[in-house]
Amino acid sequence: MAIGQCRDVENGGTNSLGDLEQPFIKQEKKVGADYEDGSTGSIGMVLLSTCVAVCGSFEFGSCVGYSAPTQSAIREDLNLSLAQFSMFGSILTIGAMLGAITSGRIADFHGRKGAMSMSATFCITGWLAIYFSEGALSLDIGRFLTGYGIGVFSYVIPIFIAEIAPKNLRGGLTTLNQLMIVTGSSVSFVLGTIISWRTLAIAGILPCIVLLVGLWFVPESPRWLAKIGHENEFQVALQRLRGKYADISDETAEIKEYIVTLQSLPKSGVLDLFQSKYIRLVIIGVGLMVFQQFGGINGIGFYASQTFEEAGISSKIGTIAYACVQVPITVVGAMLIDRSGRRPLIMVSATGTFLGCFLAGTSFFLKEYGLLLNCVPTIAVSGVLIYIAFFSIGMGAVPWVIMSEIFPIHVKGAAGSLVVLVNWLGAWAVSYTYNFLMSWSSSRTYYMYSGFSLLTILFMAKLLPETKGKTLEEIQACIKSDRREQDILN
Repeated sequence: MAIGQCRDVENGGTNSLGDLEQPFIKQEKKVGADYEDGSTGSIGMVLLSTCVAVCGSFEFGSCVGYSAPTQSAIREDLNLSLAQFSMFGSILTIGAMLGAITSGRIADFHGRKGAMSMSATFCITGWLAIYFSEGALSLDIGRFLTGYGIGVFSYVIPIFIAEIAPKNLRGGLTTLNQLMIVTGSSVSFVLGTIISWRTLAIAGILPCIVLLVGLWFVPESPRWLAKIGHENEFQVALQRLRGKYADISDETAEIKEYIVTLQSLPKSGVLDLFQSKYIRLVIIGVGLMVFQQFGGINGIGFYASQTFEEAGISSKIGTIAYACVQVPITVVGAMLIDRSGRRPLIMVSATGTFLGCFLAGTSFFLKEYGLLLNCVPTIAVSGVLIYIAFFSIGMGAVPWVIMSEIFPIHVKGAAGSLVVLVNWLGAWAVSYTYNFLMSWSSSRTYYMYSGFSLLTILFMAKLLPETKGKTLEEIQACIKSDRREQDILN
């Protein structure tokens, strides 16, 4: 296929996660979506399908946010040791890692709707196991099952939304995935300060029930139906999404062309990524995920209430403030990503996480040495809130956008698997060790996280290219040019 055609596939009708870079939903003069042939179709079914899908994103956030407000109550009620609760908190990431690794095959075999239904079933089973728990084992089993469910959600939901949405709405609608994850986490934080941990587990089932019911009323992904050769179902699903009277002939041809192109591309495995032409991309992609996780986000987020208590502030006040910061800042970050560019935004974000961790570490240092004790709670909560605000504005979402842009289309599958594996391994390492590190030295733990944020800034400045407004070919040319310059200097 010609380069121009590849560019159309990559920037137009594909289902790649690169679609996340599109701006928020554009304002239209008509209630509908405009297509390239000039026709107008209803977007009602697209919006309904997206709302149903992001119930899974809300569930993702609910699972992630569950451990923070419930730590003290669960440990007290079930008499858990620090190590046992650390395992409970972190085993979510092990399940999520396995879910993410297997999600591609599940979504291809059972379809996007089938994968979401399976994920919801795993989450419901996990929540019930947590609700009826009388000891550490059943807690861990339940947490692992919810982790597996959200691991599949993490892949299939953005893919499903990108595949059903028209081009002019795709970026904005896909952004709702990240926004609902943060919203679910924030709601879990707030509810956990009001209701018991068992009731909160039951509340976690509600998004899954809404999702399962909603899936009966929305169509399957037309691209998946076309991929498996279900021609009639493919056209019916696309017509439902675009409106009864919309002309879908051009989009039908485009999707079929994309399927043919995808099938003609060479198959690549993880080992192929370590060829010299891809190694710089691997370093950037893996490096972004390492720095994202080892900056401490899952430790700080999973056990926020305990951190606030150690700093001498009410865990309820702290966790509510934490929850209130996340959602609006995530919206701001999504709006800035196409205006400021990826590189400046992520460097500002890393600078802010450095400042937040440094302040939190300093507060614990002052507490350890009995200095300025009246100021310790204020400095600690300010540091944590600065950290989560700046993380939400860039370090949370931008690494995933960059990862989806820097890899050529025929290696994105293998690259995505590697990056997801590294990300969830890092999440497990941080969430499991956080409580032990805090027992060793709270101040040094946060100083260590601030050190990783500082290294992130240096890494971005040295290796990260700006991908804003560039096609895949232009990004590749930029990276190759940088590599040639380094070879000449060496």
